[in-house]
Amino acid sequence: MMSAVRRVQFSTIIAAPAERVYALRIDPESFKRWTTPFIEGSYFEGSWQEGERIRFLAPNGEGMVAEIAENRPNAFISIRHLGFVANGVDDTESEALRAWAPAYENCTLLSMPGGTKIVVDQNVLGDFEDFMAEAWPQALARLKALCEGSGWS
Repeated sequence: MMSAVRRVQFSTIIAAPAERVYALRIDPESFKRWTTPFIEGSYFEGSWQEGERIRFLAPNGEGMVAEIAENRPNAFISIRHLGFVANGVDDTESEALRAWAPAYENCTLLSMPGGTKIVVDQNVLGDFEDFMAEAWPQALARLKALCEGSGWS
């Protein structure tokens, strides 16, 4: 039996304007760099436009299928995770998905003096909570370094 879905939150302050944080968060090349803690070589296919489908994939082509529930440039992105991508096929209806889909990943950018606070709220299955607790802080540190132009830590 699968574990319950839980909401987790991660945040950091980045010494860069929200416009830069937003742009580098969704840029295809920088996305590959800051998301390394989740899966080395991960990338996306699709659009960040509200209402559009997007796939988050590992180098082997497997991953997650989602849609952009909301996108307010430089302020907020809500990703509605719908299922898995396996063998090139989107699975949004299997029994295994019913335990958690849809699950949301919301990213809020808050302008503040000297930079931007980024806050990520995500629904995760309890089985993945430890993984996310390790990966998200590392990913946010990489995004911070990228946005601040200070290289990688």
